[in-house]
Amino acid sequence: MTSAVAVPIELVEHAPAVSLALPHSVGRALAAANIVDAAPDPYAPGRWSLRAGHKVGAVAVAVPGCVDPVTVRITPKVPIARFFFLLGYTLNPRGGWQDGQVEVAEHRHLLPALAHALERQVDRALRQGLLQGYRETEETAFVVRGRIREAEQIRRHYGAALPVEVVYDEFTTDIAENRILRTAVERLLRLPGVPRDVRHGLLHQRARLADVTAIVPGRRLPSWQPTRLNSRYHQALRLARVVLDGSSAEHSPGGLRIDGFLFDMNKLFEDFVTVALREAFRGTGHTARLQDPHHLDQAAAIRMKPDFVLYGADGTPCAVVDAKYKAERRSGFPDADLYQMLAYCTALGLPEGHLVYAKGNASHAAHTVRHTGIVIHQHALDLDQEPAGLLADIEEVALRLVNTPRV
Repeated sequence: MTSAVAVPIELVEHAPAVSLALPHSVGRALAAANIVDAAPDPYAPGRWSLRAGHKVGAVAVAVPGCVDPVTVRITPKVPIARFFFLLGYTLNPRGGWQDGQVEVAEHRHLLPALAHALERQVDRALRQGLLQGYRETEETAFVVRGRIREAEQIRRHYGAALPVEVVYDEFTTDIAENRILRTAVERLLRLPGVPRDVRHGLLHQRARLADVTAIVPGRRLPSWQPTRLNSRYHQALRLARVVLDGSSAEHSPGGLRIDGFLFDMNKLFEDFVTVALREAFRGTGHTARLQDPHHLDQAAAIRMKPDFVLYGADGTPCAVVDAKYKAERRSGFPDADLYQMLAYCTALGLPEGHLVYAKGNASHAAHTVRHTGIVIHQHALDLDQEPAGLLADIEEVALRLVNTPRV
């Protein structure tokens, strides 16, 4: 498929490659940053073949000498509303994203939808005013306030009476919750592609948070604890964390500035499946462990981490699950998922294992391994259905896990 130069570049997750006329500096930057599969088109000099993989979102590439950045938008295969359900459920399964809470379905692309969702959530959080709380502050002062930091006083001032190194608790709006919201709003305002009305709303929220200090890029986000007092902030803070977490792209390969955010659909699917299964077993007497560490060999030299291991009341493993958004089809190892699950079952002493795929990447199947009798089940979840149906399918998988026979 070929097209003329387009800004922004529009791609769809796991869709066929497109051929575009691009500056080589931009193509090389996209390839180096691992944003998309990018390579010079061997049949068309001056053009690049671009194909989106499992990352979705939006990035802007600032090219030296160019006034405007080149924007790349990668749309997920699932509808935007369904994407936000998966995301919201993973963040908070018992109070996550609800259809109708924010009208994200009206947006075709992920960035406008995310910006709209965050703006609405921040607006709800701040409607009753900014939260205030106590923050420990350290400063050099000429008046004693709070406690004197004796070690710092000696180290910095060699016994002089003034100034004084003090630490005190200040009641302020410049607390972790507000700082996270302010920083997420600032980040979205930096990105091109936010609709004008949404940008206007974000600017309004930034004005509300004007007295709050934004977090310096690259610094660790301050921690916060969900409480009754900050309950109106919970949804906004979880969504803000999505904007600011490690999946965001902020690179400078080869002197080019690449700014934006990317979601890994592999990880999102894995997180949704494992969290939903854990919720299905809540209160049943079973214990679910995510990314549960084990070893394949007796010498404990070969580590492995199944996505989900279910334990019975006696503390022994009774089921193992691995979530695979896209079926493994690497050259030379076309059934690597099955080999991996066989290793899990062998190490855990289980007669059955379960692979959960997104529908369209693999079909329902069961494979009995020769000479061992181990059965490996492949389940397929249809992500393009209403949340109730999707969670019902998860319940069916959970029922199968409970019925896994013991050795």
